[in-house]
Amino acid sequence: MIKVLIAALLGTVVGIVVMVVVIVASGSTTDNSSSIGLSVALSTAAVSSPASTPVSTPPASGGGGSTGGSGGGNAAAGKAVFTSNGCGACHTLAVAGASGTIGPDLGKVAADATKAGMPLPAFIQQSITDPAAFTASGGPWATPMPTTFGSSLSPSQIADLVALIVSGQH
Repeated sequence: MIKVLIAALLGTVVGIVVMVVVIVASGSTTDNSSSIGLSVALSTAAVSSPASTPVSTPPASGGGGSTGGSGGGNAAAGKAVFTSNGCGACHTLAVAGASGTIGPDLGKVAADATKAGMPLPAFIQQSITDPAAFTASGGPWATPMPTTFGSSLSPSQIADLVALIVSGQH
């Protein structure tokens, strides 16, 4: 019992330290933040990402093609956002080391973007901010995607997630 309490306390302290490092590294604040989707499991990627990671800007409203990036996002920063928001608890994404099975495999969303008639980066952004707009292949899912990420994540965090997911297509 004591070991479990110590492990829980240690996990909480490490989680807070990782969040502070990510916030400081990205130049963000915790205003309008949410704890939805946070998990106790931590990835060393969030701890080992360089502190000099540039803050990105959101993608242009025009979208862009499905190759050549996501319009300004940073995939390395996106990995930290992916990890700190517990995305891997539900989604598989090889470039993030995630193998969740509750939601769609994010390494295979290009076909869904084509089916929706949208450029890949715009499709991914819409899926994060308005998950009910399109049901991914294999859905509907027993546990729906939270609808709060559009307001709880900053535009640069969303752009970074988009860049990460675009980089992980196979």
